[in-house]
Amino acid sequence: MGRIAVVGAGMAAMAVAARLGAAGHEVVVYERGETYGGAVGALRREGFAFDTGPGVLVLPAVYRDLFVKTGREPLEECVELVQTDPAARHVFADGTDVALPNASRSGVIEALDAAFGAGSGERWSDVLVRAREVWEGVRRPLLEEPVADPGPLAKDPYPGRRRGLLRRSPSLADVAARELGGDGRAAALLEWYALGYGLDPRTAPAAAAVLPYLEQSFGVWYVRGGLRALADALYARCRARRVEFRFGREVAGVEVRGGVVCGLRFADGEVADADVVAASVPVPYLPQESLPQAAAPLTGARGEPGRCTVHVALRGSRPAGTAHRTVVHAADRGAALEWVFGRRRAGAPPVDALTVAVLRPDDPALRPDDGHEAVTVTATVPRHSSGGGAGVDWSEGGFADAFADRLLQVAERAVPGLRERELWREVRTPLDVERATGTAGGSVPVPSLPGAGGTLLRPPNRTPVKGLYFLGGWAHPGGGLPHAGMSAAIVADLVAGGPGGSR
Repeated sequence: MGRIAVVGAGMAAMAVAARLGAAGHEVVVYERGETYGGAVGALRREGFAFDTGPGVLVLPAVYRDLFVKTGREPLEECVELVQTDPAARHVFADGTDVALPNASRSGVIEALDAAFGAGSGERWSDVLVRAREVWEGVRRPLLEEPVADPGPLAKDPYPGRRRGLLRRSPSLADVAARELGGDGRAAALLEWYALGYGLDPRTAPAAAAVLPYLEQSFGVWYVRGGLRALADALYARCRARRVEFRFGREVAGVEVRGGVVCGLRFADGEVADADVVAASVPVPYLPQESLPQAAAPLTGARGEPGRCTVHVALRGSRPAGTAHRTVVHAADRGAALEWVFGRRRAGAPPVDALTVAVLRPDDPALRPDDGHEAVTVTATVPRHSSGGGAGVDWSEGGFADAFADRLLQVAERAVPGLRERELWREVRTPLDVERATGTAGGSVPVPSLPGAGGTLLRPPNRTPVKGLYFLGGWAHPGGGLPHAGMSAAIVADLVAGGPGGSR
């Protein structure tokens, strides 16, 4: 048995704590906030409830494996998982409206042919067939094993075969333009999967096509009661494995003696002994030996974008047959991308330069009664920066509220009459995320992807300091709820003396 300190109480942190607790270690989780779950939070007010983080789950097998390995009760006995159908509805500026069936290749082909014209579905399917080759080639080294040699993953494995795609490494936007028949709506659909994860499709590698492949192949899932219920179940599993949680404890640094971890130092000056430290959140003062590989990603220095989310309590019932998730695509895609990822921006973008996702779960637990509805509207936005540059000053007077008004105006294309039905709203900006989590700028970590010269790979889980490990979104294998569970499995195996692996 060893004394293990876990920094942060997000999903990756709790996942590694549960695995190590089940292995008989003495595990203590230190969290600067007053609750667990990290980005998987909840807002509750006046009988309404909202997920403040992700509203859907992809690759639930990651959490099924976690619950099998850490206790008797499988995941489905702890939470109720349901597939959302359709996986998503997409609304375009020209009025095109298409619902994509969940985990159905033939259904998606049929839906796209009907919406975009004959042949559109097969062209989309051809792209995802190539994405499957990417998945099969990089799944283990990219997601399920520790980083050994990142060199091979720096090359984009997307098998471009048509119209000159072999002449250079294409971006996802190149694939969208060249392989989808020149249809701007189909291109916007493919690019959205990158934008939704905080990636610029103009620079994201073609291998990012694996993101829609995962949704279409493994399905999109929802947890009854909201995704926060998954965090609740994982916290309960940790407590069952005798994991101790200490909230309100802000870690200031890692104590190292002779190149070996020996504990944590807290903001109040106290020191806690530990044989192993697993850090899932940015640690302000890391030992010097670990800085070359880990400092930039763990402090959010990459300047990745964040999310602006508006939670809206509505009077009136949710209509039968309403999609769980609707994406309203920007009329001006170029302006939309330039505002999020460009170097220069003046104020908020116009309404036609906003791509917005609208979540409308059919879940009685989220509303006071059937005469009301809880709706979440979200968009990828620039990170917070009071000094300009790559971000936006979300603290500027009135800016966040004015931006929320624009988001709701766009969302009305998915929810007609939304603003007339509004009872109240709460707005959460990247600045709010920064204040709650300590993540610089409120950036949201993107998933690791092959290609792009390795710039989308995260630092290794094992550090040069013996006994110090990184996990979570800022470490391998990157951001996203499934990736959190994968990084925890890798670190737990490394701590146990294994080669590292999520299986």
